[in-house]
Amino acid sequence: MNLLRKKLFKYDAPQRAKAAGIYPYFRVIESDQDTEVIINGKKVLMFGSNAYLGLTNHPKVKKASINAIKKYGSGMAGSRFLNGTLDIHIKLEKELAEFVRKDEAIVFSTGFNVNQGVISCITGREDYIIWDELNHASIIEGQRLSFSKKLKFRHNDMISLERQLIKCDPNKVKLIVVDGVFSMEGDVANLPEIVRLARKYNASVMVDEAHGIGVMGENYNGKGACEHFGVLDEVDLVMGTFSKSLASIGGFIAGDSTIINYIRHNARPYIFSASITPSATAAASAALDILKKEPERIENLWKLTDYSLKHFRANGFEIGNTSTPIIPLYIRDTDKTFMITKMLFEEGVFVNPVVPPGVAVEDTLIRFSLMATHTIAQIDEAIDKITKAFRQLDVIK
Repeated sequence: MNLLRKKLFKYDAPQRAKAAGIYPYFRVIESDQDTEVIINGKKVLMFGSNAYLGLTNHPKVKKASINAIKKYGSGMAGSRFLNGTLDIHIKLEKELAEFVRKDEAIVFSTGFNVNQGVISCITGREDYIIWDELNHASIIEGQRLSFSKKLKFRHNDMISLERQLIKCDPNKVKLIVVDGVFSMEGDVANLPEIVRLARKYNASVMVDEAHGIGVMGENYNGKGACEHFGVLDEVDLVMGTFSKSLASIGGFIAGDSTIINYIRHNARPYIFSASITPSATAAASAALDILKKEPERIENLWKLTDYSLKHFRANGFEIGNTSTPIIPLYIRDTDKTFMITKMLFEEGVFVNPVVPPGVAVEDTLIRFSLMATHTIAQIDEAIDKITKAFRQLDVIK
């Protein structure tokens, strides 16, 4: 056995979980991504999807995708930099920039690539990246690749953030990067205070709105957490993904023309990855159009969220500081987290277990996420079954 295989052979966590019958990953879905899915020929309630607006099987989205394939083919066979730019790429970028009130936007093949590419390239060796400890993995990967100095602050702790800002050379670039809505915990960044501190210390702010766009915003407009707090115009960079509310795959970054021009010519995942497919581009554009025209979808999502939060709290669940359609149900034990996931799946409820490296070992949880298309009856059934499983394993009384 060579040294690489010998080293990796020691990694046996998946094998042990499979042997114990509690391995929860790669469950094969045989249907569309709806409030109910088919797995092994059986209907299962889906509470593990990020399709917050329920648009992945919307007729207009599917039609747009199909028509794009008919006109442009199945793929681009090259990067945006060279042969991979279509007129519909430019159209979507203009729509996104207008939506988040920025000069320009550029579209990447995945949301992960956006954070990885942007954060790794826009600051220099003597500059600073200041980041929340619970930021998404893509943000962490981006700052790892950067040559800049990295300063981490405690989650949503503005005193901790200011302490890190004080350490910085006032004459160097300081980029504060945070999730707008945190993907596992469901809580929202304190963006008003972050923006205030950025002004005080002459820092710039980048906000990942992957879970904010299509969910938050004034009068259910879905523009994200920045707009919800009234600070959208004071945030330098807005990032978003298409794989959540926009029913596709890909991502974007939006900001002023000077910054976007630099990113367009220096972000390596943008330059050296094949560009987003025609079908994905058209699907995201169609979903964005529906989002803008049907605020009632977002309004209903919040009605379902408020209903679910109320009932989980009433049943004694520990759900942290969430106030969004992402509801963490804390278990704080990896084995129990896997066991409950299995129990619920057998009862016809699909939820996602979150264990290290997604969260700290003492913070394991079940992630319960809502779609605007869920019904109260589906939510009631899921909460009843989840409550029973949690009580059976003595997680709640």
